[in-house]
Amino acid sequence: MLGLKGIYFINDRISINGLSMDESKRHQEQSIKNYIQQKKIEIVTLNPYQIYDYYTIPHALLYDLKKENQAFDCLIYYSTLVLEDFIYSYPAKWLILKSFFSNIIQVENQNDVNIQNVI
Repeated sequence: MLGLKGIYFINDRISINGLSMDESKRHQEQSIKNYIQQKKIEIVTLNPYQIYDYYTIPHALLYDLKKENQAFDCLIYYSTLVLEDFIYSYPAKWLILKSFFSNIIQVENQNDVNIQNVI
């Protein structure tokens, strides 16, 4: 995977592995940044007014993707756990969001059989 352009998502409202929300956010960010650096992925910023170089709200990401109307190589996120609520609550929007990317990449693979059926 060389020369890929991607967008990444961090859930800043979730606790992972018993960590505090701040620690969980830092853990997600560090894991994803390591992956991005290792795979030499160029991160794309869709909205020049966004505070971070990543998204924390799937609806905002979908809105910006629709506005940009362009496909990208990859969406990177920590694990299914961080998008689980969105995927289950808005399955149609999840399918639309995924359609803007050639690859959906989880840096931490979790084998949750229930979520695999939805994804």
